[in-house]
Amino acid sequence: MIVAVAADHAGFRLKQVVASHLAELGHRVLDQGTWSEEPVDYPPICARCARKVVSGDAQVAIVIGGSGQGEAISANKVRGVRAALCHDEFTARLARQHNDANVLAIGARVIGDVLALDIVDVFLSTSFEGGRHARRVAEIAAIEAEEAARG
Repeated sequence: MIVAVAADHAGFRLKQVVASHLAELGHRVLDQGTWSEEPVDYPPICARCARKVVSGDAQVAIVIGGSGQGEAISANKVRGVRAALCHDEFTARLARQHNDANVLAIGARVIGDVLALDIVDVFLSTSFEGGRHARRVAEIAAIEAEEAARG
């Protein structure tokens, strides 16, 4: 699987841990930055990462920050992205099964490395259930299209 990853300065160290883990599992990692703990603004970094999914260059993306909140919000501004902030395996599983999430957001100041890797593994190994959830995901896409049409 091709996975795009990105982080701000607060998430940089965990991004390195996640990217290494993904590579060890045989995934191709597209690192979208940042590349140090030097302070940076996360919105453009997360948008660049999310666009890799929408363009088809990556199947999923992972964005990491201090809390993960701003990273999820920024990624969700990209049309076609369904970013989910997950703090445990349960929320990661449901994000994929019920919401067909294609971007995972993690807070490096909220969870530890071991839990973060467990969340990543569950996110990557869980499939969308479709069924009644497909209708809801389509409704989300319709709202997104309506908002885009407003200009």
